[in-house]
Amino acid sequence: MSKIKILIVEDEPVIAENISLYLDNNDFEVSGIAYDSEDAMQQLKENTPDAVLLDINLESDTDGIDIARYIQEHYQLPFIFLTSYSDRITLERAKQVKPSGYIVKPFNERTLLASLEIAISNHAEEANHALPKLVMEKVNRQLHSPLSEREFELSQMIYEGKTNTQIAETLFITVNTVKTHLKSIYLKLDAGTRIEVIRKLQQAMLR
Repeated sequence: MSKIKILIVEDEPVIAENISLYLDNNDFEVSGIAYDSEDAMQQLKENTPDAVLLDINLESDTDGIDIARYIQEHYQLPFIFLTSYSDRITLERAKQVKPSGYIVKPFNERTLLASLEIAISNHAEEANHALPKLVMEKVNRQLHSPLSEREFELSQMIYEGKTNTQIAETLFITVNTVKTHLKSIYLKLDAGTRIEVIRKLQQAMLR
């Protein structure tokens, strides 16, 4: 729960499993793997992630760009394209749905992780730029169990799109300590994902 949940949409099982290993060994948790567009739609509905990694060519009538458009319209989640295609037609179609990143295969673990961190951070910043800064007293007035000062500090960092490792390095605490605080924050905000935490904090500041 305390890690950033990623949905992988990739029709090549070996590639999907390799990506899953990259993510599970770091700050991310794979919420699911979808091998086609129908499965992707179902995963989005039943187990909404914090971000999506999307293959473009899914060998079906509906491709990754179509799924991206659906995500943009219904979920407002950051998504990154993973593809073997970098031709002009594909790039022009991809640009229309404003992805948070575009990674051409083959890629390495560091490229993938760095792209995800930047995508999530930029998405959070864009979503929050028109909102006032978080105020602990205002947030806590709307909670049955108020956030402690430390929990509020971590909440601010989630709000900014920081990963567990980034939070730990900033606060000079261990990643396990971060996870412990995050579990309490999720419980108090009644949230299941980081995106939900951000939305609950946004709602608190707008009331």
